[in-house]
Amino acid sequence: MRSRVQCDVAIAGGGLAGALVALALVERRPEISVAIVEQESTIGGAHIWSFFGGDVAAEDRWLLAPLVCHAWPGYRVAFPKRQRRIGQDYYSILSDRLDAVIRRRLPEDHVLTGRKIIGAGRTAIVCDDGTRVEAKAVLDARGPGDLRALDLGWQKFVGQVIRTDAPHGIDRPVVMDATVEQIDGYRFVYLLPFDEHRLLIEDTYYSDGHELDRDAIAWRIALYAREKGWAVAAIEREEQGVLPVVLGGDLERYWQSGGKDIAKIGVRAGLFHPTTGYSLPDAVRTAMFIAGLENPASRSLHPAMHQYAHERWAERGFYRLLDRMLFRAADPAERYRVMQRFYGLPSSLIGRFYAGRSSLADKARILAGKPPVPLARALSQLREARA
Repeated sequence: MRSRVQCDVAIAGGGLAGALVALALVERRPEISVAIVEQESTIGGAHIWSFFGGDVAAEDRWLLAPLVCHAWPGYRVAFPKRQRRIGQDYYSILSDRLDAVIRRRLPEDHVLTGRKIIGAGRTAIVCDDGTRVEAKAVLDARGPGDLRALDLGWQKFVGQVIRTDAPHGIDRPVVMDATVEQIDGYRFVYLLPFDEHRLLIEDTYYSDGHELDRDAIAWRIALYAREKGWAVAAIEREEQGVLPVVLGGDLERYWQSGGKDIAKIGVRAGLFHPTTGYSLPDAVRTAMFIAGLENPASRSLHPAMHQYAHERWAERGFYRLLDRMLFRAADPAERYRVMQRFYGLPSSLIGRFYAGRSSLADKARILAGKPPVPLARALSQLREARA
C-alpha cells in the first residue's frame, strides 16, 4: 500500500508527547494541519499515565481534561517508619481514551497507525509500506535516542490491573508502598483503585541495571495481592517499562544521536523528569510551547526545540544531583531511606518536586540536615556534581 499525505506538521511517534502536541495545535492553531504516524495499531499503545494536580499549570489543564479517566482527592505513601496521606489531587489517563480523542480531533487520513517508520527528516516521514508523509516541519517523538550518552540509573516496573472477587478496600492511590522487601535497589508497590473491584498493582524498582525479569515481578505482584487478602478473579491488562533516571551525561551528544537537524520532543529530546523518569508534565509544557511559537510549521522548529531542551537540562542539575545521592551514595537496600525522609517534608514542597519546579528554598530544605546516606559518599557526590 502506497500513499502520500501532505500536512503542515508531521509527528513521528504516537505516544503521549506526540499526541499532546497534536491536540494543542488542533485547538490553538487550527490553521496548521497535523498528521501523526505510529507503528502500533493504536495511539498511546497500552499505557496508563498518572499525574499530580500540581504537575500541570491551571491555564494548561484544558489540554488534559478530555483525557482524564480517573481522579482522586489525594494519595498515600507507606514506608517502614512513615505512613502519610497527602491531600493533593491525583489523576490517571488511559491510552484507550487518548486514542479515541486523537481520532475524533484529527482527520482520519492524518492518523496513520500500524505504520513502521523507516526514515524521518526535517520535512518528510517514510513508512515501510511506502507511505510518505510530507510536511513543512517534522517532530520526532519515537522514544529515546542513544542512552549511552547519558549517565543513568533505571526505574523498572511491571503493572497489572486485577479484578478482585470482593471489594479490595483501597479508596485512593498508594503512590509508594515501600514496606515490601527491598530487592534490586529501591523497591515499592504502586496502587491505583479504578473502582471497588478493579485495581492496578505495579511493582517498581530503582535499580542499577535495566534488565527486567517480568515473570519474577509478576510472581511478586501475585504474592502481594495474596498477602493483602485479595482474591484475583482476573488480570485485565498488563504493562511494563524501563525508564531512565538521569545522573548526568552529555545532552548535546544524546540529542544528535536521535537524528541531526530534526526537531525532537518527549524522551527523544531529553524532556522528562530526571528523577521520576515521567514525561507527562514536560509533554504538556512542550505542547503549549510549540502551539505558542510564531510559526511551528517551519525550519525554525528544530532550533526552537533544541534550545528549549537545553534550557530545561540546565535548570535540572539539582535533580540529577539527588539521583546521584540515591544511586551512588546510598547502598541499594537502603535507598528507601532517602524517600522515607523526603516524604517527611511539606506537601507543597513535594508537589513542586514532582512538577520539576522546586524553588531555591525547596532545594535548601531537601539538602538540609543529616543526609540519609553515608556522609562521606554524599560529599563525594556533591564534589562530582560540581565538577
